[in-house]
Amino acid sequence: MVNAFSCLVKRKVTDEHPAKNEEIEKLGAEIKREIDARFGRSLAIRELDAGSDNAAEIEINNLSNAYYDVERFGIAFVASPRHADVLLVTGAVTHNMEIAVKKTYDAMPFPKFVVAAGDDACDGGIYKGTYAVLGGVDKVLPVDLIIPGNPPTPAQILAGLLALMKNAGKTR
Repeated sequence: MVNAFSCLVKRKVTDEHPAKNEEIEKLGAEIKREIDARFGRSLAIRELDAGSDNAAEIEINNLSNAYYDVERFGIAFVASPRHADVLLVTGAVTHNMEIAVKKTYDAMPFPKFVVAAGDDACDGGIYKGTYAVLGGVDKVLPVDLIIPGNPPTPAQILAGLLALMKNAGKTR
């Protein structure tokens, strides 16, 4: 007779680590070229949760793990908006977060860009029109780029940042 514990210990519980994704590598190399051309240094991003369910934050956090490792492409997440080039907002803006969102944006140096990541940040998502939220980030700040998805994948976020970099010289 086999006990349940021995089955758990011997059973494989994780998948093999996938080979590096060619799409990510291509996006990353292109982002690095655009960042170098526009900023001549790394792109500093301040992520701000304006009232999300944390799905988008999980995908954004994945960008810093060993698989995606976006720092090698010149993207850095910073703790202070005073050091940020991009404000990456997730979640529909709640009434309680409106002032914090505005203050975070005001603390950023110029040039500054705002990216709405996820359906909730883009237009309010499933909370759109409810009493609890103002709506998407565009109700509070000028938005330079929207990245739809519930949540957007790390590849979609990188593709969005690439589009932002390509248009950075044209929009400001």
